Amino acid sequence: VRSSSSSPLSPLVTQIGKAPPGRIIHDNILSTIGNTPIVRLSDRLKDVYGVPACVNLYAKIESQNPGGSVKDRLALGVLEWAETHGQISPGQTVVEASSGNTGIGLAVACASKGYPFVCVMAESFSIERRKLMRFLGAKVVLTNPAHKGSGMVIKAKELADEHGWFLPQQFESEANAWVHRETTGAEILDAFAGAGQQLDYLVAAYGTGGTLKGVGSALREASPHTKIVVCEPDNAPLLFSGIKTEYGASPSSSSSSAGDSSSSSTSSGLSTFREPHPVWRPHLLQGWATDFIPKLVDDAVAAGLVDEVRHVGGGDAMAAARDLARLDGIASGTSGGGTLAGALDMVKSLDLKEDNTDKRVNVLIMLADGAERYISTPLFSGIPADMTEEERAIAASTPSAPPPAITMPPVTAEALAFVNQANVADEVVIWSLEYCEFCWTITRLFDAIGVTYRVINIDSFEFAKDNQGNKYRSALSSITECNTFPQCFIGGSFMGGAADACIKWKSGELQKLLESSGVTYTRADDEGSYSGDAFEFLPKWMSQNPLRSL
Repeated sequence: VRSSSSSPLSPLVTQIGKAPPGRIIHDNILSTIGNTPIVRLSDRLKDVYGVPACVNLYAKIESQNPGGSVKDRLALGVLEWAETHGQISPGQTVVEASSGNTGIGLAVACASKGYPFVCVMAESFSIERRKLMRFLGAKVVLTNPAHKGSGMVIKAKELADEHGWFLPQQFESEANAWVHRETTGAEILDAFAGAGQQLDYLVAAYGTGGTLKGVGSALREASPHTKIVVCEPDNAPLLFSGIKTEYGASPSSSSSSAGDSSSSSTSSGLSTFREPHPVWRPHLLQGWATDFIPKLVDDAVAAGLVDEVRHVGGGDAMAAARDLARLDGIASGTSGGGTLAGALDMVKSLDLKEDNTDKRVNVLIMLADGAERYISTPLFSGIPADMTEEERAIAASTPSAPPPAITMPPVTAEALAFVNQANVADEVVIWSLEYCEFCWTITRLFDAIGVTYRVINIDSFEFAKDNQGNKYRSALSSITECNTFPQCFIGGSFMGGAADACIKWKSGELQKLLESSGVTYTRADDEGSYSGDAFEFLPKWMSQNPLRSL
């Protein structure tokens, strides 16, 4: 990867993309960031959209970064810069406002480097993102969606000032642009130079402005003929409006909280936008455009790094993302689908002829992330979880048969005595398999209604020797004439399994059984009593199960 010495931050050398080619074993996860693949999109996709044969469409697949998005580069870059310049202390908490991808990237980098991380994110962004960050050990502070992106930034600045946390300032930090100039831009230049091709168009969303300013400056210097096309939502055309976001000390406000956040930002040495952008509206393209124009985007526009602005609707973005998945096997998010839609619209405007074979036109789009973090968003709204009619027909086209049954050991007097004794030793006994979702159903129901119970997992390591667990299973089946789990005994008598417990609770029969056996539970008129549908505890994949309609 080439380094750009003219970059104001270039004396710092990033580890992104510096792993030796072909390295199999890495020192840590962070050295796997960067060097993401560039893939030529298929002729099938081009044919669907009427793209001339002379156009090569390429995509840089940033979901191949370990955190799943282009923002892994930013996350590691800003931390490297802060460490080198003494802006962060070992173990200091990092806090940042993010729609999710920067947050996930920072969660990865902070976990690897040992920094606690707090992400501030509007509640409207996809649930997968906040869960993934928490899975990585981060804390997620949710803000009111009505406060938009600017509210996220204000909250992050408040927290940084209040607690002395490190705030990377992704929307204005030169480290954001620097890391993309040194890595993303250099990778693109090296890839096309290595293939003996020139890059004619780069198409990307502007987001924080880091990719735009960083990659744009690298291309302007080394490949000045490359046109840079920027996409923004058609219902939130901030750049197209010509209205700038003004930065500086905020004017006095009648709201004390707004005034406090303004002075807090100023005392931190951070610039503050005076007010949200007037043309911003909610849109489907997560991460594309917040409700202000970031300073890095302003810088890129002022430096002449934007040749054209394209506008993309949410519907077109989702359609392009689905076509990209089904025709090319590339699972991109709505963001990437929008970039593809913008590129296709741009190519159409070039008025190229099908027989123009003298010169190839090479177009590269940036696919910022993958589809898996959009499952709870409208991108997947038409994707069913249950079988469709066509899938049911496929399933019915061949007979279905269970695997051969396991030969169970004969019933022994010792095993039978153990089972009988266990069934009366406690008021409620559940014979269970440790990782069976139906066994979890009954324990969750009993937890909800305040029943104390004993669980005996016959598949536990405790019963593994000499096939003891299956010996108990044979003895249990001889009593209940049942081979499935869980099997629940109340007051020494067999009640049934998970579905039986749910049905009997709904009918009131379980309550009577508990009362007659002297088992304490939370009654309907007790404070904090359970009033839900017992079938909610069944496995989530059972949405088609007829029991749910009972």
